[in-house]
Amino acid sequence: MLRKSLVALTCLLAVSSAALAAGELKLPAIISDHMVLQADKAAPIWGWAAADVKVTVSFADQKLTAAADKDGKWSVEFKGLKAGTAGKLVVSAGEKSITVNDVLVGEVWLGSGQSNMWWRVSQAANARAEAAVAKYPQIRMFTVKQAGSPAPAADCAGSWEVCTPQTVLGFSATAYYFGRDLHKALKQPVGLINSSVGGTPIESWLPAAPKADDAKADEPKATPAPRKATPKAAKARKRSAGGGDLYNGMMAPLAPYGLRGFLWYQGESNAGNGKLYVSQLATLIKSWRDAWSDETAFFLTVQLPNFQAPQKQPVESSGWAMVREAELKSLTLPNTGIAVTIDIGEAGNIHPKNKQDVGKRLALWALATVYDKKLTYCGPLYKSMAVEGDKIVLSFDHIGGGLAVQGGGKLKGFAVAGEDKKFVWADATITGDTVVLTGVKNPKAARYAWANNPDCNLVNKDALPASPFRTDDWEQ
Repeated sequence: MLRKSLVALTCLLAVSSAALAAGELKLPAIISDHMVLQADKAAPIWGWAAADVKVTVSFADQKLTAAADKDGKWSVEFKGLKAGTAGKLVVSAGEKSITVNDVLVGEVWLGSGQSNMWWRVSQAANARAEAAVAKYPQIRMFTVKQAGSPAPAADCAGSWEVCTPQTVLGFSATAYYFGRDLHKALKQPVGLINSSVGGTPIESWLPAAPKADDAKADEPKATPAPRKATPKAAKARKRSAGGGDLYNGMMAPLAPYGLRGFLWYQGESNAGNGKLYVSQLATLIKSWRDAWSDETAFFLTVQLPNFQAPQKQPVESSGWAMVREAELKSLTLPNTGIAVTIDIGEAGNIHPKNKQDVGKRLALWALATVYDKKLTYCGPLYKSMAVEGDKIVLSFDHIGGGLAVQGGGKLKGFAVAGEDKKFVWADATITGDTVVLTGVKNPKAARYAWANNPDCNLVNKDALPASPFRTDDWEQ
């Protein structure tokens, strides 16, 4: 698989080099028919031509010019494009020209990660019914052909597809349902870019493999293939372990295409070392923003869902819980968000079919924090703990209209521990805007939903689930 992909990419670059040598005007794959340009931000257009040739780029009421450098690379930057603008983009150099047809201006988001980002509408829940109503000509998706590269590639393969009942089946389900909710709420065109590969660790998507600290505990650990992983995913995991190849082949060629932000659904392949994932995810966010020269680009993460055998007793350690914690910690960085999915996973399926709610929860965060819509966009997030005798009192942010028990009944999923650091189930009750726990004398720590597949049911009154968390920092 990797050899074929690298051969294809090498051929693509060879064709590009030959075109440049002949002085041929060329655009990257991402700048092509049906594309969506980002509104109200910089919208770069770039390509190649003969060295020193003057290039003119026209769109809407703007005409920009640039000269190709000694290597034939040129670029211009549209600014202030208004959402809803439509037309043709024309690139000219001497007597040669390229026309890019059916161009829209709206909101652009790039989705990346492993198989749950790649998972298509055809593979997700209610595919036929969803496809039948997917008549959204102002939603478009560019799917990057999967290909690694040992060095940053100049271009990739892929094309923009207009959303129809036929094409939507091949769209990333998570990205599509996110984009559909944005489109409905904003009444604007939405462009989605899907650059993802199943079974891949975060290292593959970094510009360079991160170096672990000297501490042995922080060294990357091999992660076994999860149950039901496809042979293709297993091969992808094996080939990507070195790091950086997919960033080089599938992300570098996209920069600096104008966009509002990124969607990230990954972590299953890094469950062997959630501690390291904290710094890895922070590095990825910074490196992508650097590549796009945009410190304000938003970054929204899908927190890992519940998976594997349901929890019966409190567990001391959980690989998936550690990754969820690392994903939650990304919120300490500016312009970040998270979609909690601890209630919509499947015990026996690493690819849960409910991608509608995943997209919806990502969209809620974006609509509230990026587009200033007044709505509740997140479930309860742990804020603080107070010990009162033999009780622990937990406070939360994002309680919306108040805390609640999903489906009613007894509040579940909380555990407490004393000096011995042994967790037992807690008796948990909602008291006003807090959760009160009892269960041990002189309690020192509390945890919620701390397992691969926890039995938990804390939500707010908007039915958005609380994120798993722990109050301790004890070694796992």
